[in-house]
Amino acid sequence: MDEERGPSLAHAFAEAVRGLRVLGRKSLLALFGIAVGCAAIIALVNIGHNAEIEAISAFQNMGIDTLVASFPGSTSQQSIAPEALDFARLRQKLPNISYAAPMAIYATDIRYNGRSTGATVVGSTSDLSVALKFNVFSGRVLSDFDRHATYAVVGSQVARALSQPSDELLIGRQLQIEGYIFQVVGVLEDQFDNPLIPIQINNSIFVPIEGMKRLTSSPQVSAIVIKERDAADMERHAKSLREYLVGVLGERNILIQIPQQLLDSIKQQTRTFSNLLAGLGAISLLVGGAGVMNVMLSNVTERRREIGIRMALGARRRDILNLFLMEAVCLSISGALIGAVLGLVGTLIFVSLSGWTFALSIVSVPMGIGSSVLIGLFFGIYPAVSAARLEPIKALRDD
Repeated sequence: MDEERGPSLAHAFAEAVRGLRVLGRKSLLALFGIAVGCAAIIALVNIGHNAEIEAISAFQNMGIDTLVASFPGSTSQQSIAPEALDFARLRQKLPNISYAAPMAIYATDIRYNGRSTGATVVGSTSDLSVALKFNVFSGRVLSDFDRHATYAVVGSQVARALSQPSDELLIGRQLQIEGYIFQVVGVLEDQFDNPLIPIQINNSIFVPIEGMKRLTSSPQVSAIVIKERDAADMERHAKSLREYLVGVLGERNILIQIPQQLLDSIKQQTRTFSNLLAGLGAISLLVGGAGVMNVMLSNVTERRREIGIRMALGARRRDILNLFLMEAVCLSISGALIGAVLGLVGTLIFVSLSGWTFALSIVSVPMGIGSSVLIGLFFGIYPAVSAARLEPIKALRDD
């Protein structure tokens, strides 16, 4: 070896591996601590990342080009009858609107062949199925030709509640709602709950809004769902819609909800959640780093005589320092690589059980491995410095 440069990197690595092998179970315990910490960071960051993607994906599937106008706190004197809204004129005044549908809501029991279940009856128009992106399991959605018919489209949860293996609720069957018979023309697939609207689609039945007059003498519009042609400037569109509704309905509490606002809120919440999970993983890693320091200090104590012999044979203090730092780094890298595999496998299992689609967080693996190596190096400095500061003569005298 070059006396000025000291041992080569390959030689230092080989010596470090030999030293760790001598430690045996102690090195395995330290390696396990680092592996658990690294796995925790990678798994928790990826779980948070996948949760964010799933939440955003579910929300975007509902459409970011949709506006919902609702009327919270309206009194009975301020109630809105369907006839008060002229949607043809609304599209004329606001040409960016492609679909606009009122929602008149009525909660009641639905009966079918002696069975009943609670559900929300929603009176609307054919535009609602387009604005909310209904997916039909069987049959069809309501059309403009059904305005005065007693037809109904049933949500998936209601259909399951009223079905039996020998008597499923199928299209063409008849439901009883408040004593009136409605014929099923369609059954919906499971839909994502849309936080913008005041109903759960899966637990609802959709009928023509004119048919609501059979169920209640004065149906009232609770919300208006609007689908825009262009989602580029939704805030301006929301302002224009509010101004139009105030002009038609008068001064009242009108709430216009924009998907992007909720989407930004969801992103912020999931990122906070991801950071919290990463913090928990970092705590686990710190505990693993403390384990590395304890093992390395024990290693230095047990090898004092070896350190004295190395110095007597010409090893410099920095050579001893580098040797023990290399051992700490090797321990950390090995633990980090094992932890990365465990973290990814754990994430895959969790995502699979949750029914999500796996998406790797690009920063998770470098973050997990890099932080593990840095933690191992940091906690390995003190034992390495302690070893390098030993006096050769005193170390040789130790038994």
